[in-house]
Amino acid sequence: MSAPPPSRVFRTARGEAAERLDRLVVQRLADIPGLSRALVQEWIGAGLVRVDGAAATRASLHPRPGAEVEVLLPGARPHPPPVAQDIPLSILFEDDALLAVDKPPGMVAHPTKGYADGTLVNALLFHLGKAEGGAGLVSRLDKGTSGVLLVAKAPGVHGRLARILRGGGVEKEYLAAVYGPVPFPKGRIDLRILPEAHDPRRRRASRTEGQPASTLWERVAEPAGEEPGIALLRCRLLTGRTHQIRVHLEAEGMPIVGDPVYGAPRWKGLRDPDLAAACRDFPRQALHARRLRFPHPVTGAALEVVAPVPEDLAGLLAAAGLHPLPEGL
Repeated sequence: MSAPPPSRVFRTARGEAAERLDRLVVQRLADIPGLSRALVQEWIGAGLVRVDGAAATRASLHPRPGAEVEVLLPGARPHPPPVAQDIPLSILFEDDALLAVDKPPGMVAHPTKGYADGTLVNALLFHLGKAEGGAGLVSRLDKGTSGVLLVAKAPGVHGRLARILRGGGVEKEYLAAVYGPVPFPKGRIDLRILPEAHDPRRRRASRTEGQPASTLWERVAEPAGEEPGIALLRCRLLTGRTHQIRVHLEAEGMPIVGDPVYGAPRWKGLRDPDLAAACRDFPRQALHARRLRFPHPVTGAALEVVAPVPEDLAGLLAAAGLHPLPEGL
């Protein structure tokens, strides 16, 4: 007789009472690479998700507070629970309910197949005094993107923050260094986003297919003169799709410097050899999650968290003659 598939079990918190089952599973099993609501819905349809011992029949089910949710994981074994590691963290804000950290470029948020440890979650477990398990990352950033990330210190807070995010209650502002020239001082991009058919990890922009997505952008610095160079944009997300800023700016002819997926080797067209070398050698997408504004999930008080511009991005801007940064950024 074959062994049963491995399983994961958790109990729902009081603050998660309004959450759908499929969302809860994705949030609580965030350490599993590639997990999505669509995949969880398939598991529910196959009877692999149980609530208080009974197979769930609807992804839209709202489990009661304290309910035991068991997920039978088909296929390959999941990664073991991440363990605490003493890795320095840059804390931007912390209280009893949540904390905001400044993720450095190059750090992976969750353990994945290629990154079993050394991740932000490992560092958070140490900071929070937990030997192992999950850490409540509410927002996410790609490995190459730096900046503000929110962390819930309790499941109930996680649920409240997730609802604030989905309801548009968080203002998310990014800085992006892009290849110019940028023809207008500001603009809005309304293009749908969907996975590439040949590579689901990539996204593409479309006017007719995919999920609606909107990005506001504003040019905050650009070299004087007509020579091609790079410009600094301030971007605000009105929706939160995967790779949204990267896909939108590339689609509008303003690819982000250093983007390994959606970028272009436009450094070859730069006449300034020092700037061309700086752009060529920049090791990541020049994208920084600069600021988050949101209501506190417990008190409702307005919070603003700002992450300083990292050294590598500041150096790139200096090479382009865009340093120091304009006042107010």
